[in-house]
Amino acid sequence: AFAAAAREPQARAAWQDLAAAAAAMEVPEPLLERLGAVVEAALASGRARREGGPGAELALRALFLKTPRGRAAAESVAGLNAALAALGGQPLSAAGAVLRGPGAYALTLETSRLRLVIGLGPDGVRVESAELEAG
Repeated sequence: AFAAAAREPQARAAWQDLAAAAAAMEVPEPLLERLGAVVEAALASGRARREGGPGAELALRALFLKTPRGRAAAESVAGLNAALAALGGQPLSAAGAVLRGPGAYALTLETSRLRLVIGLGPDGVRVESAELEAG
């Protein structure tokens, strides 16, 4: 479907190369970014689950993590979890969220020792700032 939708012959050829590599079950590194885009679209739209069921969705999630974008998303979640671990055992003194733009938000969590700002958006999650109180 991606190849058919491509207007430029060069882009169409790249999508066709990906289709051939996927059919052979051997996608080379240069095509992983395109593979990630296809897998992400199938997961985000719900099409993977709708057409293939939960097993297909799980398989595509695992495949997504092997793509550059999937690895980057996993790394950002790991960074967020490390920052959230610093909140462990501390009562929250404040929490709030703001809209930054369409589909982009910031969540602020504060304790007596830490102020953490988490960005949430179409590109994933990230720690925007972590400020430790002295003392």
